Amino acid sequence: MAACNGNKNGSGQKDEHTNDTLSTKQVSVPVFDADSAYQYVSRQVSFGPRVPGSAAQTKCAEWMGHMLKKACDTVYMQDVQVKGGDGKSLPCFNLIGVINLKATRRILLLTHWDSRPWADQDTKDKDKPVMAADDGGSGIGVLLEVANELKARGLSATTGVDILFTDVEDYGRSEWGENSYCLGTQYWANHPHVAGYKAEFGILLDMVGAHGAQFPMEASSTVFAGDVQQMVWRAAGNAGFSSYFLYTPNVEITDDHVPVNKITGIRTIDIINLTPDPEHPFAAHWHTHADVMDIIDKNTLKAVGQTLLQVIYENAQSK
Repeated sequence: MAACNGNKNGSGQKDEHTNDTLSTKQVSVPVFDADSAYQYVSRQVSFGPRVPGSAAQTKCAEWMGHMLKKACDTVYMQDVQVKGGDGKSLPCFNLIGVINLKATRRILLLTHWDSRPWADQDTKDKDKPVMAADDGGSGIGVLLEVANELKARGLSATTGVDILFTDVEDYGRSEWGENSYCLGTQYWANHPHVAGYKAEFGILLDMVGAHGAQFPMEASSTVFAGDVQQMVWRAAGNAGFSSYFLYTPNVEITDDHVPVNKITGIRTIDIINLTPDPEHPFAAHWHTHADVMDIIDKNTLKAVGQTLLQVIYENAQSK
């Protein structure tokens, strides 16, 4: 991932909810189950590092497909080969869970699920892969639980949600160029699961599960889809989690939302944990062996998952 300037402030706090639904701005929203999301993250980590070509990659892809089938109407898998920045041919599994297949209004939610093959930001074992509980696991945990809530509550027939799990995001290096990242997303954007696929907007999750996480306004999201970014941050406030979502400009990130915007034209933003230091914008566990379950916080998963549900139900009438 590449970054330039930015900053953030504030602290994360959880707002407790005990009812089965939340009612904000006359919108009834299901309550996100952070315990369930946490277990999904843990299950991914139990496979080991999900790096291209590993048994963990294959097993985790199969498990994710099984879980999506429980909550979605239709599930697509793209089992393809992509070319790494080092010239290697890499197995890539993109999964797409579709809710309300025939709906004309669509919302895209996406996250990557692979592990970085090298702990290049660590002080030891730099050539070994990371577990990627946060950077690869947390987004999947949140979106699987969002899918469960949508299945249980339902949406109006005119609104559909597409949940995209992209592979081979983290097989990149700065010396190989920015296009060496986000390989699975680049493939999907050029070969979508449905010909001519379009959505009204997209939301990318990246590193959304750590203790003390903060989500300032990532700069390229502001450029590509500033109105979508503002809408999501307002929804976070409506859901009671404004302390996590900061109205503070921050760094520009090369992440999966970039090829989605550039190739498909779908206005897509990035919800990503960033620090206020433009020279070191990522959390201390980023691309290190510290990215394990110990850094995952159910409160953070709750803040992000509840915000997504707020966005969805503010943009679509429930049944």
